[in-house]
Amino acid sequence: MKIVILGLNHKTAPVEIREKLAFDTAETSRALYELKKRFGQAEFVLISTCNRVELYCAGKHCQGADTAKLAEFFSEFHNIELDKFRQFLYAYEDEDAIRHLLTVSSSLDSLVVGEAQIIGQVKESYRLACAAKTTGKILNRLFHCAFATSKKVYTTTSISNGRVSVAGVAVELAMQLFADISSAKVVVIGAGDTGRLIVQHLLQAGARNITVVNRSYDRGLKAAQKYGIRAEKWEQLNEQLIDANIAIASASVQDYLFRKDSFKKIIANRKEGTLLIIDIAVPRNFEPAVNELEGIYLYSVDDLAAVVEQNRKTRQQDVAKGMEIILENVTDFTEWFGSKDIGPLIGRMKKQFKQIGENEIERFFVEGKQDASGREVMEAMVNRVVNKLLYCVIKNVNIVARENGATEAAKMVDSIVRQAEEIMSEPGGKEDAKQ
Repeated sequence: MKIVILGLNHKTAPVEIREKLAFDTAETSRALYELKKRFGQAEFVLISTCNRVELYCAGKHCQGADTAKLAEFFSEFHNIELDKFRQFLYAYEDEDAIRHLLTVSSSLDSLVVGEAQIIGQVKESYRLACAAKTTGKILNRLFHCAFATSKKVYTTTSISNGRVSVAGVAVELAMQLFADISSAKVVVIGAGDTGRLIVQHLLQAGARNITVVNRSYDRGLKAAQKYGIRAEKWEQLNEQLIDANIAIASASVQDYLFRKDSFKKIIANRKEGTLLIIDIAVPRNFEPAVNELEGIYLYSVDDLAAVVEQNRKTRQQDVAKGMEIILENVTDFTEWFGSKDIGPLIGRMKKQFKQIGENEIERFFVEGKQDASGREVMEAMVNRVVNKLLYCVIKNVNIVARENGATEAAKMVDSIVRQAEEIMSEPGGKEDAKQ
């Protein structure tokens, strides 16, 4: 059995690549159904956030769903040539894959260490996979292990204290670039989870003139009423940007809301003064070329590096403690993962040993033309020998499992099984073949 991850994230791929490979909710479900059709016996979970796209696969040798085929699937699904993103991909297997998911779900692999949104995103990805019926015994157990690990990291460390989200870092950047945020007119584009977090951080930072603009006005109005700010209809977005000092965007869209040419009309109607735009959406809301316009300063999620690094340095001790928790849980899961294969392997080994004994008895009586009257006695003797040899082998397997872990024990039994298969496939047996 194998566990494989193929993906890319903010560390390996720029936002212009991540946004092309991102999956929205409907696409995630459709991709899972397609994967199940292609690789019917394998298990799948697909995680897609603003900072990562990762496909988790488990099964017996992943049922042919190796990393090359999974990369081809990404290419076909998004209609993007593989050579355009192949270099940004990473792949993990088995223990490395287990450790990676636990690190991701505990936010230690996030752009902003300690952010709480990732565990919600991982849970939602798992829920979609369950709904698509693409999970099974392995990934079910692995993801529940990830949820428990995340909870322990958050409850036993102070990693989530302070401004620990991409939304919070975006506001931190706005505070660094805009001298007096309390006097600024701020437009928040999008009223989803991230948009609401942006509003919370803006209020904590002292902003008082905040307007939220959302595609669904009712949802935007609900958020506005909760936080005591204003909401405007989507059709008023351009008007709001004409008077804004700061815009922070996190709307979920598949194409740019604003391109350079269309944004020129907004610029033409603006009074003097600069407009700071922080676009943390993936796919992005603003075309990068908007930054070329006079008086516009556009930052994407990848431009938050300096603030993110400061955040990481203040949490080094918490990261170390969190990794200790993760490694303990990786060991526990790896033991289970390894041991689940030992039972069936030992069953196969017993069957093969017995078959080898039967084959030798058959050779003895057929080739040697021995008296068949002694066959029953010979079979009983050979069975006793086979059982004693099996006892010795299984005893040593248990020693290896106790001293080196179930995974190593499973590898040992698998090696014996393969050798037994070779002996059974050789006419006359291995020793005769050498002669």
